[in-house]
Amino acid sequence: MSKIVIAMAQFNPLVGDIDGNAEKIIALAKKAEGKNADVVVFPELSLLGYPPEDLLLRPSLNKRVERALERICAEKVPLMIVLGYPKQTGAGRFNLAGVIDKGKLIYEYAKQCLPNYQVFDEYRYFTPGNTVGLVQCKGVKLGISICEDIWDGGPLTQLKNSGSDLMLNLNGSPFHQKKQELRRSLVAKRARDLDVPIVYVNQVGGQDELVFDGGSMFVNRNGEVVGGLPQFEEDLLCAEFNTDQHDIVSAERPQKLNDDPLADIYQALVLGVRDYVNKNHFKGVVLGLSGGIDSALTLAIAADALGPERVEAVMMPFTYTSDLSKNDAEDEAKRLGVNYRVIGIEPMYEAFIQALEPAFAGLPKDATEENIQARSRGILLMALSNKLGYLVLTTGNKSEMAVGYATLYGDMAGGLDVLKDVPKTTVFALSRYRNTLGEVIPESVITRPPSAELAPDQKDEDSLPPYDILDQILHKYIEEDASAEAIIAEGFEKEVVYKVLRLVDINEYKRRQAPIGIRISERAFGKDRRYPITNGWKIGD
Repeated sequence: MSKIVIAMAQFNPLVGDIDGNAEKIIALAKKAEGKNADVVVFPELSLLGYPPEDLLLRPSLNKRVERALERICAEKVPLMIVLGYPKQTGAGRFNLAGVIDKGKLIYEYAKQCLPNYQVFDEYRYFTPGNTVGLVQCKGVKLGISICEDIWDGGPLTQLKNSGSDLMLNLNGSPFHQKKQELRRSLVAKRARDLDVPIVYVNQVGGQDELVFDGGSMFVNRNGEVVGGLPQFEEDLLCAEFNTDQHDIVSAERPQKLNDDPLADIYQALVLGVRDYVNKNHFKGVVLGLSGGIDSALTLAIAADALGPERVEAVMMPFTYTSDLSKNDAEDEAKRLGVNYRVIGIEPMYEAFIQALEPAFAGLPKDATEENIQARSRGILLMALSNKLGYLVLTTGNKSEMAVGYATLYGDMAGGLDVLKDVPKTTVFALSRYRNTLGEVIPESVITRPPSAELAPDQKDEDSLPPYDILDQILHKYIEEDASAEAIIAEGFEKEVVYKVLRLVDINEYKRRQAPIGIRISERAFGKDRRYPITNGWKIGD
């Protein structure tokens, strides 16, 4: 049997660390050589990391990329390396896939289809290419494409018409719920329709609010996934392409994916936290542990991401904090083995109230006093962050961020909001999922009515609709862009819909000042959704 061996390098780069990424590429290429690979394929822009955003505009970028390519070539690894990087020429700036063969850069292909939707903004940076990407390895014609090329389909049709025997697709495809199902379906369709096997290689790792989940795969001409890498892990895998059958006939191992979509979400959140903390060189994380479900889930994710020794949980009780909350918070910390301390906020709250007494004379108590409680806690957490070198994790969920049920410079004070794109109903589901791996969140935390405990007998539903109703309305408005009238037509009460939509619209100013959060949906707050703070738009149809 005549064959070539293809290796996929599911790679976790550090954006901007061109020299460091080059060394990892060299190491993985040598690992592929050890597996007798003829070709090793890396993800899109792997040398720079994806998405590099305005780093692409730095004047020294070309020189740094050229130096790193020379470094990789100098190793003369005896196989073909296909990797991604940017390049500025007189004709524009291009998103390239370069081919290094036994130490020589022999070919470059420029991405033709540039995505400009959701989190993608490639027309800001790149000029589209206009040539077919085709290179030979041992007589096999390898067709090269980059990410959006396969979603569009046009460049792959060009490759088929040019005689491609095997297609290599380099990707920087971020995670959202059910994304891997979409990828598998798409790649399978392209392989079947074109009657050509496809090697789909994706980046893995956290980059600010984005998580890249990998899921790289070998797909044969029939559209069958014959092997692949798991999601959320850096890894390398080989497969054989039979030159007589013109197909991928075997791979080192099958692709194993999670059966439970909650497992995907949970792993994405864990990876997002781990990479954000480690890539930004924080010693650990600190968070306020209230005894409520949001902080309990955030604590579990943090401990799973970093290890309990790098997690500091702080209970900051006040007059309205129930004994149940205090006990549950301590119980959670013990179950997870994290560092735990209690710092009461009454002394500082009273000091603030006393200082403000002349200005507040004759005015009734309102949300101001509640916000002072939250801001007292924010001060404590930021002080611990400064002193310990720890990142503050905030614990607000997507439902709260949507309607502004949070306090600026209080519970919103921090560097990363783990649950920012996780609706409250999903918080409950994820908490139950995490307990199937080991019961770390007390049942009383999951079953008790949610409360901020900023006033006597306070419950979230005093101010908001029930979360199962609220989250449905929010999903339709934020992720589906449905109008008020369209939502009402589906059976939701008009007054409730108008109230919720108004809260979403008027709280854009809060979200602009909130920390970034890990994206798990197709429409997260941040890159996905960009609304003006000052505007005269009216709710309606």
